[in-house]
Parts: sequence; C-alpha cells; structure tokens
Amino acid sequence: MTVPSLTRLRARLTLWYAGTFCVILALLGGGLLLAITNQLSRQLDGTLQRAVADVRQRSSSGTTDSIGLRAASGATREPGPAPPTTYVLAADGRPIDGHAVDPWVSAGAARAARAGSARDERDVPGDTTLRLYAERFSRSDGTPLVAVAVAPGIEIEDRYRALIATFGAAALVAVVLVGVGGWVLVRVSSAPVEANIERMRRFVADAAHELRTPLAVLRSRTEVALQQPRDTATYAGTLGAIASDARQLGDIVDDLFLLTRADAGERPLVTQRLSLDDIVLDAASAAKAMADAKTVELGVHEFEEARVDGDAVLLRRLVMIVLDNAVKFTPAGGQVSVRVGVEADRPVVIVEDTGIGIGPTHLPHIFDRFYRADASRTKPAPSGERGGAGLGLSIARWIADAHGARIAVSSTPGTGTRVTILFSRATPPPVLSS
Repeated sequence: MTVPSLTRLRARLTLWYAGTFCVILALLGGGLLLAITNQLSRQLDGTLQRAVADVRQRSSSGTTDSIGLRAASGATREPGPAPPTTYVLAADGRPIDGHAVDPWVSAGAARAARAGSARDERDVPGDTTLRLYAERFSRSDGTPLVAVAVAPGIEIEDRYRALIATFGAAALVAVVLVGVGGWVLVRVSSAPVEANIERMRRFVADAAHELRTPLAVLRSRTEVALQQPRDTATYAGTLGAIASDARQLGDIVDDLFLLTRADAGERPLVTQRLSLDDIVLDAASAAKAMADAKTVELGVHEFEEARVDGDAVLLRRLVMIVLDNAVKFTPAGGQVSVRVGVEADRPVVIVEDTGIGIGPTHLPHIFDRFYRADASRTKPAPSGERGGAGLGLSIARWIADAHGARIAVSSTPGTGTRVTILFSRATPPPVLSS
C-alpha cells in the first residue's frame, strides 16, 4: 500500500518536472522569437539602406523618384516583404517634386539633414509598423538633399505563422510526455524510499510486538507478587524471574539499537589483523557453559590458524550468535561441532549441529528480522531459557556483510544444521625492505 505522503511527494515532484520544462520551453521560445525578430529587423534595415543608396544614385544622375506614403501604407499586400517607398526631400523636409509627404517622413528627413542619418518607427492602422531610414547627401551642384526609404515592418506572426503553430503543438506534446515520463521516473526513483519506509514501519511494528511480550510478563509477575504477602523464598524466586525478563528485554533493546546504528552507518568497524582461530576458540569456550547446561556436547574438531582483517568485538559476536543458535536448538544429548580452517586461501568457520533443523520453506527467511521458523522456538526451554526475538541471525548477516564474508546455512529437518562463514582473503602484510 502506498504511503499517502509519498504519493503527494510524487505528484509534487512530477509537477516540478513539468513546470521546469515549461519554463525552459518558454525561455527557449522567447529567445528564438527574439533572435528571429532581430534578424528580420537587421534584414529590413539593410533593405532600407540599399533603397536609400539607390535613391542617392538616381538623384545624383538627375532623376528623382518619389512614391506617396499613403499608397504604401494603405494598400492591401500579401504576406511577405514589401518594396520600400522612397523619397527625395530638401534639407528642411519639404518634397522637391511637389508630392504630398506625411509630416512624419518630413520630420525624419529634417533630423537626417542635421545628424547625417536618422531612423524611426511608426504604428499605422491595420496592425502595421512602418520603419524609416533617412540619409543626407549632396547633389553634384552642392545642393543638400535627404534620401528617405520607408517600408512596412515584417510581422513575425505573419511570416512564421505555421512554424509558430508547429512549435506550440510540439511544446504541448513535449509537456505531456515530460509529465508522464516524470511520473514514471519519480515512481522508479522513489520505489527504494517506499520500500525503506515500509520496512521501517514493519520493523517498528515487530519491535513493538516483541517488546510487548516481555513487558507484559514482567508486569504480570510484579502484579501477582504484590497481590498478597509471600515468604522470602517466594519473593526471591519472583525477583529472579523478573531479573531474567529484564535481561531478555535489555537484550532485545540492545539488538534493536545495534541494527538501527548499522542501518544508519553509525557503527564503524575497528579493523585490525586478527587470528580467527583465537576468536572462535574464545567464543566456543563461552558457549560451552550453555552447552553443558543442556547436556549438549560442544567440541572444536579442526583448528587451523587463519588470519582475517576485521572488528574483533563484532566477529566474536558473529560466532557467538551461530553457536548460541546451534546449542539452543539441539536437544539434550546432541552434538555441536566447530571447525576453523582455510579453503582456497580464504578463512572459513563451519558450525554443525544435530538439532531439530530448519524446513526448506523457512530457510530463505531465517536472516529476516523478527523471523522465527517455528513458533515452538519462542516457548521456554526445559532449562527455563526463552527463545530469542528473531534478531540474532539478522545481526550475524550484517556483521558478515560488513566484513566481506558470506554466511550460508544448509539444514535438514530432524537431522541438523550446518552454518558456513567464508571470509575474504586477508590483505598480506607489507614487506619491509632493509
């Protein structure tokens, strides 16, 4: 089931993707439009300058040609560049051929007569913009004149209407595709987050369940002991049971804290060169007391020197977890054997027992947190010990992974279990030259 907040996060990220893409498209389209407009403006300026140069040449030869502005601006034209309307005016802006000239043109010519050249624009009815370019020159007899060229500006919407429509349609399709692709990308990228959230929720629920049982037992023992006066021996027995429950509760809390620190990467390894055989021997000596209490024979049958790089505290706990499970689930009179050796230059620890074994349906899940293959394992054993919370093998897997080791379990129900811990090769020590 998807977490509602995660669904909202996905929707917001998708909207951010689509919104960012729309901004990029808008900037791209605006920049493209500005570039095309500037290019067309430069082309129009070039056309006007060439028209003025032509007027100057014709005027110098004695031929003046002036076409009325009204005809150029008022006539209906087809889309596309229109030829400029040219004028030859006196320095004061008056026409020299008697044609009526718009005052706007006369004003531009007067400015060009004073400054040498002039440019101007004017909006006229019909959504048209007229552009003017005027330049001063002198006739062969020295008379100052002004050549003027006027042309309607090229409206980019008219010239590139189809291109703009195509770009708009393509942008719309692109936004839809980005929205769909962004949603898929967000789902794929957030899948690990969703899995971690679900695992955390399950972890918290399982932890609460595991803590609830010893707390309930602890409370019930206390309430029963306080219901009526009892003798000293009864109180002592009750306090001993309460202490045992408190120890079990403390072990669960310690395991949860260790796994939490491991998940957060807050449990660094104190790595050093170690003798794996010494660590296993120390753990086997500690586990022998538990084995003797259950009348289970625990023996080290092969003991070969092996060197590993790792954390001594964590490696001892790894071996202790495996030995504790082997002893715990081996009936009285059974055997647990430990071997330490080297296989293909890789240190290996093998623990075998003649216990109750693990069924094939449970074997793939034994390293899952809070998983227990058999409900009977949670019941008190004849010696009074309680089953674990299902965290030991999870911790063992984490320790093995942190040391680059591989832990494998094979088992036959009713026959026994074999646990193999295969370590990576230890880095050879540096050779010191004399």
